[in-house]
Amino acid sequence: MEEKGVDRRGFLRGAMAAGVGVGLAGFGGTAAMAAPAAKAAGRPVPPGLISIQLYTLRSIMRGEGVDATLASLANFGFTKVELAGLYGRTAEAMRSTLDSLGITPSSSHDGISATPAALETKIANAVTLGQTHINVPYLVSSSAADWYGWAKQMNAEAAVARQAGLKYGYHNHAHEFTTDLGGGLTPWDIFTKHLDPELVHLEVDLYWAVTAGVGVGAKDPVQFAIDTILQAPQKVLQYHVKDRAPAGDFADLGTGTIDFARIFRAHTPKEFIVENDQPDVTPLQTAEVGYKYLRGLRF
Repeated sequence: MEEKGVDRRGFLRGAMAAGVGVGLAGFGGTAAMAAPAAKAAGRPVPPGLISIQLYTLRSIMRGEGVDATLASLANFGFTKVELAGLYGRTAEAMRSTLDSLGITPSSSHDGISATPAALETKIANAVTLGQTHINVPYLVSSSAADWYGWAKQMNAEAAVARQAGLKYGYHNHAHEFTTDLGGGLTPWDIFTKHLDPELVHLEVDLYWAVTAGVGVGAKDPVQFAIDTILQAPQKVLQYHVKDRAPAGDFADLGTGTIDFARIFRAHTPKEFIVENDQPDVTPLQTAEVGYKYLRGLRF
C-alpha cells in the first residue's frame, strides 16, 4: 500500500495553520509551555545518545557538500545521524564516508515499502550502513481503512526487519491526533491499538506532539505530549527534539517554548535526535546550537 501524499512538510504546515496559528493564546500564554531557567542540578544528555536528522541539512547535502557537512557535524561532536536518503550514493559509499568521520547512521527515515523488493532493499541498505533502527517517517489519509492497512503492513515489515537485527518504528506528525476518521477515531488510536508493541516502536517528534496538543485544545500541550509517550503501548525509543516558537513555527533548540527537561524527566529515550524543518539561520548553525543545547541541558 503506497503512501498517500507527497509534500509532507507543506501539507502539514497548511493543514495545521488554523490550529497552530492561534499560537499559545488558546491555553493561557507562554507560561504554560515556556522552559524554566536551566538548573545546574540533574543529569545531562550523554553525547553518545545525541543524533541529528539529516533532513535538517538537506539544502547543503548535495555533491561535495555532503562530505563537508558530515565533517562539520563530526566537529560539533555528533557521533550519530539519522539518514533521510543516501544523497546519490550507495549504502557502501555512505558507510565508508561516515566511518572515516567516526559517525554511525543509527537510524533512517524510509517510507513504507511499496513492494517486497523495496522492503528487501531498504533492509539490506540499513544492514550495510550499520543501522540499528529504521522508521517510517510519514503517512497521511482521511480513510480509516488506510490506517488499518498500514498498521498491518508495518507489523509485517517489522517482523522481517527484526530478523535482520533492526528495530522498526513510526515517526509521528500532528495529524495522527487531529484527524477525525469518524466517530472521534483518530489515526493515533488505530496505530497504538494495532501496531504490535513487540515489533514496532515509536519515534516521537516532540514538536508535532506538542502542536497536536495545541490542535486538540489541550490545556497543557507539553503534558499532552508526555501523556502520549507514557500511555502508548509501544516503546518510545527515540525522540525528535525540535523546538516550537511562541507563534507555533519551528525554532532552533533552546530558542523556543518547549520544556524539554520536563519531558525528558518523564521519559528518557534511547536516542535524542536534533531536528528543525526550517533552520533559523543556517542548517549548520542549527546543528551546532542543537548539539550544544542538549549537552548543556540538565533534567
